[in-house]
Amino acid sequence: MSERGTSKAISRRARPQMSLNLTPMIDVVFQLLVYFLVSTNFAQGEQVYRVDLPERKDGAASDPFRLDEEPLRIELLPAAEGAVAIRLDGPWPQPGDFASLEEFLRSRRLDADQPQGLFAPDHPIVVAPAGKVRWDQTVDAFNAVVRAGFTHVSFAELP
Repeated sequence: MSERGTSKAISRRARPQMSLNLTPMIDVVFQLLVYFLVSTNFAQGEQVYRVDLPERKDGAASDPFRLDEEPLRIELLPAAEGAVAIRLDGPWPQPGDFASLEEFLRSRRLDADQPQGLFAPDHPIVVAPAGKVRWDQTVDAFNAVVRAGFTHVSFAELP
């Protein structure tokens, strides 16, 4: 019996013990955590934006791609010696005289000949003369707009 008891004791000791070393795995997890924290770009906080939705008319939705009909404003300002300075509201090149104003408007008119134009022939245009601009200069600006092919031209009220 002593031989059997010894063989059981030897077989228990000879059997390898299983152990799991978690230290390398934890090291890798912490390195990944540090990597993602360092390399992540955090987005700005969520913000609230005001959205202007198109109004429905007669139960049908309006065209969401239609641009507002904000008038093109042409200001006439007095310059030295009775001359007039022409100023267009917006990011446009400023014309020097009424002929260049007409050419600018003609080149930006949207029609069949020029599909890349910006302004439809019925786009509203407002001629706004300053207080000391002569009437004939105001009429010249009006005529340049009409010669360029625009139909909705009006004058701004003086302040």
